[in-house]
Amino acid sequence: MTRTLDTIPVLRFDEARTADGGFDPGFLDALRTALHEIGFLQLTDFGAAPGQIEELAATTTRFFDLPLDERMTLDNRLSPHFRGYTRLGHEITAGRPDAREQIDFAPEQTPVPRERWDAPFRLLEGPNQWPDAALPALRTVVMAWAELLSRVAGELTRALAACLGLPQDHFDGVFAGTPHWFGKLIRYVGRDDDGPDAQGVGPHADWGFLTLLLQDGTGGLQARRSRTDEWVDVPPLDGALVINVGEMLEVATHGYLVATDHRVLPCAPGTTRQSIGFFWSPRLDAVLDPVPLPPALAADGPGLSEHEHNALLPRFGDNALKGWFRSHPEVAARHHADLADTATHGPATRA
Repeated sequence: MTRTLDTIPVLRFDEARTADGGFDPGFLDALRTALHEIGFLQLTDFGAAPGQIEELAATTTRFFDLPLDERMTLDNRLSPHFRGYTRLGHEITAGRPDAREQIDFAPEQTPVPRERWDAPFRLLEGPNQWPDAALPALRTVVMAWAELLSRVAGELTRALAACLGLPQDHFDGVFAGTPHWFGKLIRYVGRDDDGPDAQGVGPHADWGFLTLLLQDGTGGLQARRSRTDEWVDVPPLDGALVINVGEMLEVATHGYLVATDHRVLPCAPGTTRQSIGFFWSPRLDAVLDPVPLPPALAADGPGLSEHEHNALLPRFGDNALKGWFRSHPEVAARHHADLADTATHGPATRA
């Protein structure tokens, strides 16, 4: 069942704090309610510079309009760090290929030699691949966007702590140093040969802490109400970020805040849809222990929504590695075949 989405709350980020610098109680109540009951909200007035969203969207379009052989110089199969360009239909969600192409990026890092790894997830640290020769603006525009959303996500993280009755700096420790956020520039493509089982992206939950998504005006994003089979549309809202809970935050709150399943419907043949995802996540070695919720909130925490085939791992790097191996099996097989079992099921012991 699909419903229209006046049920997805819309919050103004410039109203998060009051004149004295504290968080506004009404904003905190709305934030807590949205992410507990739905797991999704839309955020406006979050501090983008004039024209920044338009420039980002236009530059992303220019990348996808490059000839395929130019895009393929950034082939993610060349990167042992899961960075770069993924061809149409070569990311897997819920066991099936998605009707999208994309470029994945994260903080620019120096790779850690294997002999110095303290855990397999260190393979996720490395450089990005950018089309500097064909489109040098992409790196600059995208990383400026990542810098903005890192600030927005950090402030949202403090608001989340406050709305759960915790000190607003409760989560600061796991993000200190180098938080391992990552981003995706995505284009969905509708094709004439798409069958009835085609998916833009199959049903899934995100495995980070918070997701901040910029979607275009096409529509197609849907969220599933917690523990139901009811799908609701998340409609495009000009200049807004779609915010949803990731698995790490669900782990930390023992299910009080839920990592809601969502999906993207396939585009009509001959049409495209563009979105830009930013996945805010802690350091790879960070462990999110359950937070001490106030009794009234703890009593309404139903526990984790994990399935037998998808254990939620409390150390972020383990959860991230599992996600990359499942969504990009070609990269995993080419560079890390010996780690397949550890990456998929998690280590036997965790620090």
